[in-house]
Amino acid sequence: MIATNEEEVRRLKEIGKIVGAIRDEMILQTKAGMTTKELDTYGKSLFEKYNATSAPISEYNFPGYTCISINEEVAHGIPGDRIIKDGDLVNIDVSGCKNGFFADTGKSFIVGKSGEVQKNLCIAMEETYEAGLKKIKVGGKINGLSKAVQRTAKQHGFKVIRNLTGHGIGTSLHEYPDHILNYFDPWDNRLFQEGMVIAFEPFLSTKAEYIVEKGDGWTFITEDNSFVVQKEHTILITKEGPEILT
Repeated sequence: MIATNEEEVRRLKEIGKIVGAIRDEMILQTKAGMTTKELDTYGKSLFEKYNATSAPISEYNFPGYTCISINEEVAHGIPGDRIIKDGDLVNIDVSGCKNGFFADTGKSFIVGKSGEVQKNLCIAMEETYEAGLKKIKVGGKINGLSKAVQRTAKQHGFKVIRNLTGHGIGTSLHEYPDHILNYFDPWDNRLFQEGMVIAFEPFLSTKAEYIVEKGDGWTFITEDNSFVVQKEHTILITKEGPEILT
């Protein structure tokens, strides 16, 4: 969407703050030995606490309040009886709605101690995200962000997932621009506009460039079990630069 007035911005900031808090509180709650269902149930209690609605449930009838993906799972992991273990690479993705406005956020992190590859992948994600943020400005090309993401990931020795993208957001969970690519497309001449609201979410991989659906109707995985990390914020584009709402 294009936010055009202070009331729209206020409501976007409200739901952005909520989903960001749910994400952070769920990360703090994550412990080895608990199931992903137990973690998601905690997420449910947070949605109730903040009087907000889970977007995956309301928009897509997803079987969980949040998406929780572990190791070989990349995104849209269904909460269930899988036990979180020490050293697991976990992604928590939280999207929600309040008063007709949506926000979306996610983060990959390591539970306890893990291998060097996972650690380096998480470090690379932080630098990649910052490189992308610098390209978000009014009048800037969207593919400038895409190029920065791909280039920074490559500098760290990692790949980007090509068939998962960022997206516009606002009065629905997915809006124009439909796909914010994580790789450079020279034919993409779309521009960032003042007031535009986007969910910027690069996915970095150790090897794979594409994901496939697991077979449960929801979960995305890499066929070669490559490790993948994601970071996502909902961002409002202003004349002063990108404003992170989550």
